[in-house]
Amino acid sequence: MRNRRVVLSGPPSASQTVGALFREHHGELVRLALLMVGDLPTAEDVVQDVYASLHARWSHSAAPDEVRPYVRAAVLNGCRSVLRRRGVARRAGVLHSAEARTETSSAENEVMLSEDRRQVLAALARLPRRRREVLVLRYYLGLSEAEIAAVLGISPGTVKSTAARGLAALARELGETS
Repeated sequence: MRNRRVVLSGPPSASQTVGALFREHHGELVRLALLMVGDLPTAEDVVQDVYASLHARWSHSAAPDEVRPYVRAAVLNGCRSVLRRRGVARRAGVLHSAEARTETSSAENEVMLSEDRRQVLAALARLPRRRREVLVLRYYLGLSEAEIAAVLGISPGTVKSTAARGLAALARELGETS
């Protein structure tokens, strides 16, 4: 007697669909959050919170092309909240500066990051939020101007001008000519 696998027809459950999205995009979103907040545990927490929220509000009618920009925007919003809370805590004297935290990174991390990369990441962290977001989405995730506009809720023209200004600011910060 052969074993037969029973396949139920019908739409996939929220758990299956969100699970598939998680497996496909988790690493990319954690890297995005890491570039925004600066530490891996917080980045992982932000992404996990987004997926938990997505699962709780899942709509079967959502197309994957509509979900990806939503999830990216939700991760960026989560990062903004983290950075806002850190700013409040820092002003209240509860949290040390980000620079002090990065000085105590492990020897393994120091070996992995070259001096040039550290300088670029530090300069990127000093950019205004919107410029940093546009540059990370464009050059790290490789999103198109239209995709970035959808994630951030701005026009493609604003994406272009913000990216140009961000690159110019990075070049000035790093002492390069554009």
